[in-house]
Order: sequence, then C-alpha cells, then structure tokens
Amino acid sequence: MNNIVVSVVMPAYCCRNTIRKAVESVFAQEMGSLGEVELIIVDDCSPEPFQDVIADYLKDSRLIYIRNEKNQGVAASRNRGIAVAKGRYIAFLDSDDWWLPGKLKCQLERLRTDQTVLCSTGRQLRTFEGKDMGRYIPVKEYVTYRDLLTHNSIACSSVMVRKDVIEEFPMEHDECHEDYITWLLILRKYGKASGINQPYLQYRMSKNSKSGNKLKSAKMTFLVYRHMGYGLVKSCLCFCSYAIHGVKKYMG
Repeated sequence: MNNIVVSVVMPAYCCRNTIRKAVESVFAQEMGSLGEVELIIVDDCSPEPFQDVIADYLKDSRLIYIRNEKNQGVAASRNRGIAVAKGRYIAFLDSDDWWLPGKLKCQLERLRTDQTVLCSTGRQLRTFEGKDMGRYIPVKEYVTYRDLLTHNSIACSSVMVRKDVIEEFPMEHDECHEDYITWLLILRKYGKASGINQPYLQYRMSKNSKSGNKLKSAKMTFLVYRHMGYGLVKSCLCFCSYAIHGVKKYMG
C-alpha cells in the first residue's frame, strides 16, 4: 500500500443491513496502473454493531476502521476520515449506497484530463431495500457555481475531490446539508466541477435520511443559502429554483 491515490471515506451509523454491499463495491473498483485505493470507515459511535457483517474485510490492509468515542454527526465523521487519508484524492460513499465497477478509475482520469478539483456522477435511485425505482438523476458535463445555486446536482456519495481542496473547505453545519455548503464553497473558488453522466452511484432512498424527508430537506436547503451569506430575498429566489428542480428530479 505504498501508492494510495484515492481514499474512500465512509461514515457508518446503524448500517448493519447495508454496509457490506457498500464495502464490496469499493473493493470491486479496478484502478489498473493509476494507483491503490484505501477505505476509511468512521463508526460514529453506532449503537447497532455491524463489525461482524464486514469481519472479513476488517482484516484487509486496505481498510482503516475508526470509532468515534461519542456520536459526532456525519460532517465531523467525514472530516475525521479525511484527516487520516493517505490518498491525493478523497471519494465519499455513505454506508447505505454503493457503486458500480469502474467509477473511481473513470473519475480519476476525468479529473486529470479536465484539471478540475471535483467530479461527480449520475445516480440511479433505489428503494431502501435496494430495488430499482426506474429513476435516474443525470449530471451535466460541467457544473458551475451558478448551476449549483439553482439546485444541488452533486450527490455526496458520487464525489471524488482533491484532498487539499476538501481540507480547505471541511464539512460543517450538520443542521442543514453540510455537503451542499462544501460544494458551493469549492465551486465559488475553483469555478466548475466535472460530471460523468453515468449511473455509477446506486443511491438508496430512506425516509429517515435528510434527503428522504422532503419538508425537512427543504428547510435545511434554505439554511444553506443563509450560511452562504445571502440575504432573505436572494435566499428565497434560490430556494424557489431548488423547489422546482426538486419536483422534476424526484417526481420525473
């Protein structure tokens, strides 16, 4: 493990029924001559043990397991994983989602070709049980700051980002969409992100998640605009655009 190029950060909490598929999808990634991949699981003091489900993977030298002494939330857990990562690039994967083969290699090649700092992919929506919902959410070839203000087209579990950049803009504000704030801050400085319009991310819909509860998600999105420093009027305009795109995105 002397040539780690991508570190995958996976926060884990009450994920016994889903984490094995997520872990398997990481180790199914083939990088060829581009380098090695490591997986960092940050157990956010989960009351539900899951280590036995991935016991065979815990013996793998490519996996680093960390347990928080107390529940810190997903933002702090991701930041803790980033802090110990050895790769030049960070990829995020939640413990209830999974990837299709080829994702990391394709993203790494795209980042190097485009010379951008962040790359996301399209996502296939799944029920929490893993059934295909027949809904695919695409991503543009390039996503600008202005694009991102109108709606968050960047799914966290699809992201690969340069480590130095994510360290510059660590995730904060668990009370709203912490990842959305980070993407906005990154694109406000670096201009644009690359997008690969393929369903490399298989995304589970959960009613208990931030995105699953639509009313809660809407309130948190409005808070994002306020955290970005926008006044009430501009925040409302951005939110209206978000709401329209949200209906199109999830309702078809």
